[in-house]
Amino acid sequence: MREYKIVVLGSGGVGKSALTVQFVQGLFVEKYDPTIEDSYRKQVEVDGQQCMLEILDTAGTEQFTAMRDLYMKNGQGFVLVYSITAQSTYNDLVDLRDTILKVKDTTDVPMVLVGNKCDLEDERVVGKEVGQTLARNWGSTFLETSAKQKINVNEIFFDLVRQINKRTPVNKDKKSKGKSGGQMANTHTSSSSGKTGFDSLQADQAANNQRDKQHCCILL
Repeated sequence: MREYKIVVLGSGGVGKSALTVQFVQGLFVEKYDPTIEDSYRKQVEVDGQQCMLEILDTAGTEQFTAMRDLYMKNGQGFVLVYSITAQSTYNDLVDLRDTILKVKDTTDVPMVLVGNKCDLEDERVVGKEVGQTLARNWGSTFLETSAKQKINVNEIFFDLVRQINKRTPVNKDKKSKGKSGGQMANTHTSSSSGKTGFDSLQADQAANNQRDKQHCCILL
């Protein structure tokens, strides 16, 4: 079974965690709780193909750690989220995309631009056509979503899988040998436990932090 590493990025409070949890667990998280980094795994079927999605829900752009470039380097597809109720969160994404392209050293990166909170139409400050134009300039997909009403949530991740497959077709020789397991399987990992992928990066960060603390003690 092919694995896909997807990174969800955007300013704090735009609904990155709400979108991710809605997709993975089918729940709407109403209370805003600033994320550090959480990784989720979910098995889905896209166009008849079983896929394992490893999704990294990152901190807001203003809270990025030194591990950010590693997440970008290892990610295969990116969800760039802004809130239609906050112009600044839309503006933040231009620099964010530029950083992704710089780290990946290519302009051809699977990406979906997401205008979240479309259920708050009365509070809208970023027009739909504005998002469409930006996505067109980037050559990426654009979707307006609502984590609360589950509008276009699944479409974000399915579209990314298709984009990744288009750029790097599945090697038929490496298809899963077995067909065990259901159509969907969810796993959420907030802690680091020697796992591969994004979890190993989180383990590295934790180890670095511990070493830093030890060094501080020695210096004192």
